[in-house]
Amino acid sequence: MTMEALRAGLDDSPLSRAVAAAIDVTAEVPAQVDTWQRAPLQVLAHLHVIAARAFADEADLGRPRTTDDVIDPLHIGAVPPASDVPPRLAALADVVTSSTEAPAIVVAAIVHGELLALRPFTWGSGVIARAGVRLVLASRGVDPDLMTCPEAGMLSLGRRSYVDGIRDYLSGDPEGMARWISWNAGAIGYGATAARG
Repeated sequence: MTMEALRAGLDDSPLSRAVAAAIDVTAEVPAQVDTWQRAPLQVLAHLHVIAARAFADEADLGRPRTTDDVIDPLHIGAVPPASDVPPRLAALADVVTSSTEAPAIVVAAIVHGELLALRPFTWGSGVIARAGVRLVLASRGVDPDLMTCPEAGMLSLGRRSYVDGIRDYLSGDPEGMARWISWNAGAIGYGATAARG
């Protein structure tokens, strides 16, 4: 089924607009893989413009938040202050562009976790975080053709485990981080199976 076919069945409800945003971001990921490797913050901004155009003011599209007001559909909890957003995004960009020998799944888990924890955008940070997993897997050669569907694995593991996983990441302790990385590996594995299925 094509992205256009998926989009065609949607109405103008808030939920359908959120689904359309996720479809549009996913469709844009392949065109952003090369840029992601050298300018990940540019890609995040670009994807946010696509994701949030039906939800955010035009002046806020592609720009990190400047307040602590965010839409938090997962009910993760308090966000880091807006003043933390630029330096943490810069640090995340360093992780993405470094020549680390860390496995791609670990880097994907860090990108995913940091974007969910930081929630750098008023709306759409989760959509962008999940796209980040795809970008890491593609750019690091694990899924260069973007044939897997990590989101299907995330859905299979369930919302409760997703929230528990991100809270493990937020804890910052080694055991929590290990559980988050393991959760991401499981989701990616399920997503690969779903894509073959």
